[in-house]
Amino acid sequence: MENRQLGRSGLKVPVLSFGTGTFGGGNAFFDKWGAVQTEEATRLVDICLDAGVTLFDTADIYSQGRSEEVLGAALKGKRDRALISTKATFRSGDGPNDIGSSRFHLVRSVEASLRRLGTDHIDLYFMHGFDALTPVDETLRALDDLITAGKIGYIGASNFSGWQMMKSLATSEANGLARYVAYQGYYSLVGRDYEHELMPLGLDQGVGLMVWSPLGWGRLTGKIRRGQPLGEGRIAQGGAVGGPKIDDDYLFDVVDALDKVAADTGKSVSQIALAWLLTRPTVDNIVIGARTEDQLRQNLGAVGWTLDAAHLALLDDASRRHPAYPYWHQMDFDERNPKPTRW
Repeated sequence: MENRQLGRSGLKVPVLSFGTGTFGGGNAFFDKWGAVQTEEATRLVDICLDAGVTLFDTADIYSQGRSEEVLGAALKGKRDRALISTKATFRSGDGPNDIGSSRFHLVRSVEASLRRLGTDHIDLYFMHGFDALTPVDETLRALDDLITAGKIGYIGASNFSGWQMMKSLATSEANGLARYVAYQGYYSLVGRDYEHELMPLGLDQGVGLMVWSPLGWGRLTGKIRRGQPLGEGRIAQGGAVGGPKIDDDYLFDVVDALDKVAADTGKSVSQIALAWLLTRPTVDNIVIGARTEDQLRQNLGAVGWTLDAAHLALLDDASRRHPAYPYWHQMDFDERNPKPTRW
């Protein structure tokens, strides 16, 4: 398993991490993701560790904390072999302060996550979204104190816009506070908006990307093809609903390109979609999910080989979309405003 430096930090992470949103279940929303309990979770965690996938990603809101509990149980006796990332910001209770990135909420959220995970430290702690009602320096000072206390190791942000991320980084620099070393965001062959502003920011500021939903909300699993009805399972039941809207012709053009590369390489559609991401600037890690051992092993097949230039060009061309202003205007000034490679 390849390991990469996480942004501008000293931490190395495997290029694949295991997302545990499928752990726990317990309500209609998360049951669609999965309801994996401790016994099966332990099996999946062991497969990951044996394959070198040592980073496990969760969040306090996944199945109302049950995901953290199941992950903690699955890692019992193996904590020293693993890295754990979790998140806070979204509502986790009924109280007025059970939401956001205030010092009050973050300190209590970290303590609750530590209890559920059965550990004394969290290796990577993400703000799950931007809290516009809490001063940025309050959030970062609280996180800096939690790092000093040894309860968290590194910090990251998820689902921030470019200006929100840059404001946070500037606040850290101005006040000598811990800085976000990672961004966890949506990026896929059918969702390349990350490239317009957040990728250049990551390159400039040394922020590494952990990709969530790398298979485009289930659309790039090989189960969706032009002119074919959906089979049974999560996607047919609406598992891909709720993600960003995608034009059918665009989706099928990308899938056609993936099928062509699959025929040439003998790899699966999902493996190719993941392998493409690993060639992109700033991508340090891809969060993969699985409800079964077969799904997990399929995703693990995305590493250990590389796509050639012709296949990369085919996938780039099929997935490229005209960007919004001012990004389309900036594309005409490469000499002074270089864009990420292969855009």
